[in-house]
Amino acid sequence: QVQLVEFGGGLVQAGGSLRLACAASGRTFSSYGMGWFRQAPGKEREFVASIDWSGAITYYTDSVKGRFTISRDNAKATVYLQMNSLKPEDTAVYYCARGSTGRGQGPYEHWGQGTQVTVSS
Repeated sequence: QVQLVEFGGGLVQAGGSLRLACAASGRTFSSYGMGWFRQAPGKEREFVASIDWSGAITYYTDSVKGRFTISRDNAKATVYLQMNSLKPEDTAVYYCARGSTGRGQGPYEHWGQGTQVTVSS
C-alpha cells in the first residue's frame, strides 16, 4: 500500500520561500513519476509540477516556471517542491501524487493528504 505524506507548508510573506517535501512509503518509489498539485479555495485542483522516475525530466505549469523547482531523492523516497518568489495567488492546499508510470506525466493513482501554503501580501 502506497502512502504519501506532505511536509513543509505554512504561512509566508509574498516574495518568500518554502520547501515542500513528500515522503512515500513502499519500495518502488524510484520506478514512478511524481507530481505536485494545488487547490485554492473555490477552485479546481490544478497541476503544478511533475518529475520522471530518474529526476531528469520535469514539467511545470506556466505560472510557476522560474520560481518553483521539483526534485526527488530516490534513496529517501522523497519528492520536493522548492517554491521561491511566492505570490498571494500561490495560496492553496498542495498535494503530491504518484504516477502510474515512470514518466513525469499522469495519470496519478495515489495522493497525499495535502499541506496548506498561505502567502500573505
